[in-house]
Amino acid sequence: MTFRVLVTDDIDRDGIALLEAEPALRVDEVPTLPVPALMERIGDYDAIIGRSATRISAELLRHAPRLRVVGRAGVGVDNVAMDVATELGVAVINAPAGNTVAVAELFFGTVLGLLRQLPRAWETMREGKWDRASLMGAELKGRTLGIVGLGRIGGEVATRAHAFGMELVAFDPYVADARFAALRVRRAPTLDALLDDADILTVHTPLNDETTGLIGRRELARLRAGAIVANLARGGIVDDVALQAALESGHLKGAVLDVYAREPLSPDHPLRQAPNVVLTPHIGANTAEAQRNVAVDVCAAVRDALLRGELSRSMNVAAVAGEWKELQPAMLVARRAAAVARAILADMGVRAVQRLTVRCGSAIAGGRELLLSAAALGAVEGVIEHDRLNLINARALAEGRGLELTAGESGMLPPNALEVSLRGAMQELTVAGNAPADGGPRLTRIGAFHVDVNPRQTLIVLTNRDVPGVIGRVGTLLGDAQVNIAEYHQARMAQGGEALAVISVDGHVDASVRQRLCELPDVQGASVVQFRGA
Repeated sequence: MTFRVLVTDDIDRDGIALLEAEPALRVDEVPTLPVPALMERIGDYDAIIGRSATRISAELLRHAPRLRVVGRAGVGVDNVAMDVATELGVAVINAPAGNTVAVAELFFGTVLGLLRQLPRAWETMREGKWDRASLMGAELKGRTLGIVGLGRIGGEVATRAHAFGMELVAFDPYVADARFAALRVRRAPTLDALLDDADILTVHTPLNDETTGLIGRRELARLRAGAIVANLARGGIVDDVALQAALESGHLKGAVLDVYAREPLSPDHPLRQAPNVVLTPHIGANTAEAQRNVAVDVCAAVRDALLRGELSRSMNVAAVAGEWKELQPAMLVARRAAAVARAILADMGVRAVQRLTVRCGSAIAGGRELLLSAAALGAVEGVIEHDRLNLINARALAEGRGLELTAGESGMLPPNALEVSLRGAMQELTVAGNAPADGGPRLTRIGAFHVDVNPRQTLIVLTNRDVPGVIGRVGTLLGDAQVNIAEYHQARMAQGGEALAVISVDGHVDASVRQRLCELPDVQGASVVQFRGA
């Protein structure tokens, strides 16, 4: 199978070369296209890779029936309609680490430029002056740097700030204490506590509902008189109007901005004339090294998503605390277990499932959200008609049908084991499995019955009376129907009581075979589960 990839917005050639090296990928490299031209051709592509110049709108996504992946050679995905991409099952992949050093270095370059009045010094030298007396500067040493967001870039800034002899304090409710300790940064319990301590404030967070306007009039007023504010993250995190007012009042000594609420910054914007501001035109990632890094990172991730179904880098797949590859067996078990539970409940007359619960052993609990996505996929595939049903949109589609999803860790399970429970119409069924690191995935329990079977291709789940002859009659019927048995596991609660058989078979089992199985003496019911996907 050949996948077509559209590359635009001047992506570095080292990244494109990774794609062109794959025989299964056909790459078209084009300049940034106007919206009508892009809309006309996007329907022919399985992936698009670009930077910020190309807007991946909801309308564009809905005009792209083949599209599987959107690659963003950079950090922010403000130009991508994430909700629609998730709804359609389109993976959105960015390159969050490639420009980390570039942004951190720009922070220090611009802040030092502000403190040492370098823009003014350059200007006076060009004017033929030698104006040392008016160019008194200040040092970083001994100042307290307040960092909002201690992720990749915030961490790089912190590492370099130690070399300048700065005191460091940071606020980030989503980062563990261990990272603060490793970076030798004091943790501020609240944003206000950080603002009270900071001589220089820098923000390194994404732009979202929580961070828009995070640093506004109140926060700026709380900073010490003579403080400096830097925003090299995303325009809108710092309120530009409030910042301008704080600068004009003299409360702030200065500001460093690389990003703005509206870009490009208008030619007559008042900030352009402020003497105590260093402005740059969103060049945080504009180094040759950074552009190469983000291009290579995103192109490799898009390649792996198309050719190997590797979605660990997708922003709209649940985060994985662990390795994607290591979780693959557990994901398969979760998906298959949910499909088995769904099929059995359907044959019991349960048409609508209200709740799906995944419980995980300690070794795989870090990936519980991803395993929940896999179980949701197993629960809805075959029920929901969707051309691109996958891990990306399964949870949203399941929840849209009223399915309540929960996941957690269970100390009662072996480390690599999990349970999937489906509940509906006052009926609940739990299917358990195991995904050991040194063996293949297995289903280990269906309801109260302990089983041991590889969930491959097709499973037949029979309930029957525990009497002689049932296994032989089932085997004969399947043989006559040209259905090859791979595994046959019989389980019972007590001799002569109710029993359950799980039969792994090759190929398709049609409805007539199931009906004949149900008509066999002592067989009480039969469910056929045809598994989809890998």
